[in-house]
Amino acid sequence: MCTDENTKSRNSEAQLQRAFKTTNLNVTSAFYRNYSNHGLNPLFKMSNKGSAYGKAAGDTDFRKKYDLDEYAAKAKEREDAEKEERKARYEAKMAGKKYYKPMDGTETFTTARNATQDFSKLVGTTTLVPAGAGVGKRGRGAGFYCSDCDLTFKSNLEFISHTNSMQHQRAIGQTGQVRKATVEEVHARIEALWQRQEELKKEQVIGLKERLKVRKEEEEKEREEKRRKRKEAEEKKRLEKEAALKIKTEYGEDVRIDGEHDEDDMMAAMGITGFGSTAKK
Repeated sequence: MCTDENTKSRNSEAQLQRAFKTTNLNVTSAFYRNYSNHGLNPLFKMSNKGSAYGKAAGDTDFRKKYDLDEYAAKAKEREDAEKEERKARYEAKMAGKKYYKPMDGTETFTTARNATQDFSKLVGTTTLVPAGAGVGKRGRGAGFYCSDCDLTFKSNLEFISHTNSMQHQRAIGQTGQVRKATVEEVHARIEALWQRQEELKKEQVIGLKERLKVRKEEEEKEREEKRRKRKEAEEKKRLEKEAALKIKTEYGEDVRIDGEHDEDDMMAAMGITGFGSTAKK
């Protein structure tokens, strides 16, 4: 009797393994015993489409279904690609060369950047980084991050040098080589540059006339300001003379005016009465 039960259990486990084979699950004996101890039969549960309430369970069809074989193939493809990359990196390292991503034929020629790198906009900003971001350059961290190569650099000079490297060019799908221009393109470029130079000359002439006009206006304003100051100084001097003359007229010649007899007072203090001149003052 015991032998029959063991045989039945092993057969059920084998059936369970075959049933779960399509899902890539490793069903062990412990898994089967766990269901059996609770009075559950995994095979019965999988085949029975009724719900716990005795109703049809067909209303769960709205849930997204995954193609396990497709995802398994994608995982295998990714693992194979990573394995090939590791092998290529190792071979390049042993040969003393630098590893670059191999070209698949879809790359384009390298072209000049059509926009400048504005690092000033990052001043005062805050960036959230993972806990282990401070180790190495791989992954997003505190600094200048390259999303194409998944690398972080601590200075803008390193980041610019990286964007010009072959590693970055291969990552963005460029060959690192510049396409040779044709004769027609060279002629068109020269013509465009010539027209641009002519336009700049016209703008320069217009700008020179405007600058001369502005300079002339400024000089006129400076001359007007000098005339105004000169008139104010003359008017002030005239008023002072009129005031001094009025005082002399009213009080006579004995009136001392500030600054008028300073020289005589200084000579008297030094004991000098004169220099022997008979000329009258």
